[in-house]
Amino acid sequence: MATLPMVVFTDLDGTLLDHATYSFEPARPALEALAEAGVPLVFCTSKTRDETEHWRKALGNTHPFIVENGGAVFVPQGYFPFEVKFDRTDGGYGVLELGKPYAELRRALAALRARTGIGLRGFGDMAIEEIAERCGFTLKDAALAAKREYDEPFVLTEPDTLALVVREAKAEGLHVVSGGRFHHLVGASDKGRAVSVLRALLAEDQGVVRAVGIGDSVNDEPMLRAVDIPILVRKPGGGFAAGIHLPGLVLAPYAGPEGWREAILELLRGEA
Repeated sequence: MATLPMVVFTDLDGTLLDHATYSFEPARPALEALAEAGVPLVFCTSKTRDETEHWRKALGNTHPFIVENGGAVFVPQGYFPFEVKFDRTDGGYGVLELGKPYAELRRALAALRARTGIGLRGFGDMAIEEIAERCGFTLKDAALAAKREYDEPFVLTEPDTLALVVREAKAEGLHVVSGGRFHHLVGASDKGRAVSVLRALLAEDQGVVRAVGIGDSVNDEPMLRAVDIPILVRKPGGGFAAGIHLPGLVLAPYAGPEGWREAILELLRGEA
């Protein structure tokens, strides 16, 4: 029986990229193996479009990508041999927009802050220098991270108030998801919905496609639920993100790009 075509959806920060250094070098053998096998690698990240383009260039990636926790899917023009009804075209991409506009999220965060009295600081409240310090970025990279379109990362001055913020956001039709460094205020979008949209296009192009998803944080859970083979890499401290329990969940032996490498190579060995 012929093996079904495969696609790999991957988180970036803390998964393919090291949490502290943002290096992908430990994952290079697996990246090369995927390329040799002709398996598309789709970035599915909380990063902005500009940040993600930077990493696509660094890794020589030419496939579609998902940004800002599922806020939008960017598809290189001509990638599919059929017409796709995009919401807009921009800079050589067709864009499928699933998230709420950033300006609305900024207003909503301010309203949450006023209503709850909780100290909520979003990227829009921070200078580029503060974003750089919190992320370990250069000022140039921090400027790319600040160019939000569908997702507002924020921090709490009182961490034990997160449950209240989540509840108040939900009452307004919004969601809070947590990543490796920040919480994120988003609309109805998530990584899983975006993965499902792109999987449908891939299936229209190639027929049934087996999807692999690999992440490290709670905000990756919707992506992991939307794939056939979910993989979770360890956190830098050695443990796994709490509360992610899925049928068939593969637990990588290491954190970040080391765990990514081992999980992907093991997957490909099983295909041989």
